[in-house]
Amino acid sequence: MDKIEQLKQDYNNKKHKIKERLNQFKIFFNDPYSWFYRNGELILLPVETKDDDRLFEELAFCIFTANTSAEMGAKAVDAVRNVLINGSADDMTRRLEGIYRFNNVRPAHIIHTRTYLKNSLNFQLKNKIKSFKNKDELRDFFALNKDVKGLGYKESSHFLRNIGFKGYSILDKHIINSLHEFGILKTNEKPKNNREYLEIEQKFIDFSKDSGIDMDELDLLLWSRKNGRILK
Repeated sequence: MDKIEQLKQDYNNKKHKIKERLNQFKIFFNDPYSWFYRNGELILLPVETKDDDRLFEELAFCIFTANTSAEMGAKAVDAVRNVLINGSADDMTRRLEGIYRFNNVRPAHIIHTRTYLKNSLNFQLKNKIKSFKNKDELRDFFALNKDVKGLGYKESSHFLRNIGFKGYSILDKHIINSLHEFGILKTNEKPKNNREYLEIEQKFIDFSKDSGIDMDELDLLLWSRKNGRILK
């Protein structure tokens, strides 16, 4: 059995869980739920939190996750959830001690981003997201905005995927290594700049079409083959 056939077989075994997780991302954007890390799993639970605050939780998760892991990002959000909207960077740093390794830098990113969103958008994050008609412009608002700290193309794609928007590639080390192993990329080096990111993203899209697996599902599939789990 060649690599593509193995990939398709693996997809058939996991597609129910993959589709379920993607559906949860859509639910998150439209309904009052938040993600919590419990007993080694990410679970979606009903909350009474405002939509804009919930979306900011997910933005913070993606800021926390950069160069760490989904597990560490989720634990960090759980630790600072009650000070994310109004607390200080010091409040977050104290709560993250012993839990998260960038407990000084990332809270500063989050506070800077939160201040910008409050001052420029009156923290109307959901309305701002819904105002974009073009998915590339939507991502660029987060990825290229100097006042949205700690994201870039990868984590902006991660954020938008996690709130139910499709058609973005999250080119982390697991995906890059997978594309290299399938011969899609000549090396497993991460993209050095935005131009390289978009070039590799197009190769990922083409690989998705060639394999017959939806690109959003393919992302979770390849990630699970490296990590062993379907998280977010």
